[in-house]
Amino acid sequence: MTGTPTPQQVFDLLDRTWPALRMIGDGPWTLREGAGGGQRVSAATARSTVTDADIDRAEAGMRGLGQRPLFMVRPEDGPLDAWLDTRGYEVVDPVHIYAARTESLARDLKPTLAYPVWPPVAAEREIWAEGGIGPARLAIMERATCPRVSILARSGNRPAAAVYVGAEGGLAMLHALETRASERRKGVGRTLVHAAANWARETGAAWLTLAVTRANEAANALYADVGMTVITGYHYRRAPKAGA
Repeated sequence: MTGTPTPQQVFDLLDRTWPALRMIGDGPWTLREGAGGGQRVSAATARSTVTDADIDRAEAGMRGLGQRPLFMVRPEDGPLDAWLDTRGYEVVDPVHIYAARTESLARDLKPTLAYPVWPPVAAEREIWAEGGIGPARLAIMERATCPRVSILARSGNRPAAAVYVGAEGGLAMLHALETRASERRKGVGRTLVHAAANWARETGAAWLTLAVTRANEAANALYADVGMTVITGYHYRRAPKAGA
């Protein structure tokens, strides 16, 4: 593809590269069964026009999955956002979505700096575990059916950082970039972004995208510094706890 990805293309790519255990069509909603894999694979989204009354249906569906009601609110979901606010839903984790052409991010890297592999090797799994990316999130990577890769970066002779990347339809998305605490501020995160772009370009993806919480200042600074641009975003609305 040539033009900047549209928000809808990026949201579709999120589902394909970081898939829920199940996606369930329920009236005007898409419900996601997350299986403990975090908010992104557990949130409901509107797939057509919804009303305030439709929220009851989504809530019942999510509770039927054993999940606390959670909605992903995108830029076009203004009325939904207002209705959820009235119901006492709290805003959780506003997210930026970045994009850049793979050609602009690709670099010639020494083979010893970054190793593309699949499936992830033990060192990557250890790095992710240290950062709180456990078995439920590894299962998300494993059940993706798109072209995908994990990339291990080294600092000296030490495994230092890992990232997962998926691609489809001329777009790639970077997920789960994790750097060991002892290896931060050494440029390994930047190396992984470039390595991810190299792999994405080889698969035919013209753009590399990613989603990161606005509160993650270090990551936002990195992605802006390498030349990525915020193209859209979203936030979650989480139901108040029962009895609150």
